[in-house]
Amino acid sequence: MDSAPFVGSEAMANGMVTRQQLRQHFRRIYRDVYIDPGCELDAPTRARAAWLYSRGRAVVSGLSAAAVHGSGWISADHDAELIWAEHRRKFDGLRIGFDELLPEEIETVDGLVVTTVARTAYDLGRRRPFGTAVARLDALCRATGVGVHDITRLAENHRGARGIVQLRAVLAVVDAGAESPQETHTRLALMEAGLPRPQTQIEVVGPDGRAFARIDIGWARWKVAVEYDGEQHWSDERQRAWDIERQHLLESLGWTVIRVSAMQLRTDPWGVAARVRDKLRAAGAEV
Repeated sequence: MDSAPFVGSEAMANGMVTRQQLRQHFRRIYRDVYIDPGCELDAPTRARAAWLYSRGRAVVSGLSAAAVHGSGWISADHDAELIWAEHRRKFDGLRIGFDELLPEEIETVDGLVVTTVARTAYDLGRRRPFGTAVARLDALCRATGVGVHDITRLAENHRGARGIVQLRAVLAVVDAGAESPQETHTRLALMEAGLPRPQTQIEVVGPDGRAFARIDIGWARWKVAVEYDGEQHWSDERQRAWDIERQHLLESLGWTVIRVSAMQLRTDPWGVAARVRDKLRAAGAEV
């Protein structure tokens, strides 16, 4: 057997495994769907297993479709999602629903029938909470290159659908430049505090004419940068050393750098925004 999920009954019928081997040497994911226990069960693999469970009659959707399309930050712990006519149910590891799908909203990726990128974005953008929806679309747009206009055009075919008002609000702030959900939430916290919409992934060129840094979030006009410090910035000694050197180089070029931690963002987002506002004002911004 290879590393992909497979239908147990089909494998037995083809003489590839015996019932005893299936029970003893393979991991059961869903009813009659198995995988080699040594293989990683990531989100795309779980999506394939769910589709096999439906015997190919369902459409992979939601977060599962996003994972198949290459979107990041989707844990294998999330339930796989399918759209399957007349099969609304939920059980451990799998969520099955029904929604109207137009023919042009379905495609085949690596042998799986999935919702298109635009349709997947349309579905995820309507889900609460708002910040999570923005983070999901940031990641999907970054991974696939799908544009806001593509999603908006698809949404026009579903006027009055549940969550459509939120979708419009999400599309107004989505940014494919975000490299992580934390960067998305940092950006949203600043905008919710009334600060001007920041740019993402700002390239900074040194005196030698070479780009040496990309700023996560900031305002090039006022040379104010906001950097989210993830775990790797503290656990990786080389990364930490470069962060210190990089900040020195940025400051030598007139940039002000405000660093933000997960705890600060979680417990005091308004305090973070207030510090950024002070730096923007000092740089000449009317905020």
